[in-house]
Amino acid sequence: MTTNEKDKVVSTTAAEPSVHTVAAQTRIQDVRAMREAIPEFTVPASKAEAKRVVSAASVPAEFVELAITALTNSPDLRRQTSNPNRARDRMDYADAYSPLADELEATAQFLRHSIRVARNEAGSDALATYELAKRLMSRPELGELVAYVADMRRALGVQARLAKGKAARRKAAAAAEHKDATASPAPSTKP
Repeated sequence: MTTNEKDKVVSTTAAEPSVHTVAAQTRIQDVRAMREAIPEFTVPASKAEAKRVVSAASVPAEFVELAITALTNSPDLRRQTSNPNRARDRMDYADAYSPLADELEATAQFLRHSIRVARNEAGSDALATYELAKRLMSRPELGELVAYVADMRRALGVQARLAKGKAARRKAAAAAEHKDATASPAPSTKP
């Protein structure tokens, strides 16, 4: 198979989304619809805003309830923005939706694991194919495997990783040698 023929195969299969792509896009739409169904769902405007809310959001629930009680029983503490009922509602909201956030985070972790499992299966199969092709390419009747092995080797980055590994080992050895050469003898403990 020539490079041009390989390109045609890749381009024709890439034109139509796979069944997995369609299913994943449907799940993304479901998640976005769920976001819209959650009352007061808020997306932080920036990382700074996300960090800003953490401090006061981290105070213990008991502290918040004590402050609400103080506001209710001591009118002198009330400010224009203070509202004991609103504060209790905010705590109820947080308590009610925290398990949903935990479930979504767990689902995201499990989905990431499922993705890694799928990539592992495909990658393991590809690595086995690569190893087999490397062994069989020396046979005269399977000479076309040389091009595939070269392409797979390039895509895998084998040469670049080998070169980086050798360079790193040389650098570490040079650093160790330099350290040994500049180390001063240990001071004597005898008086």
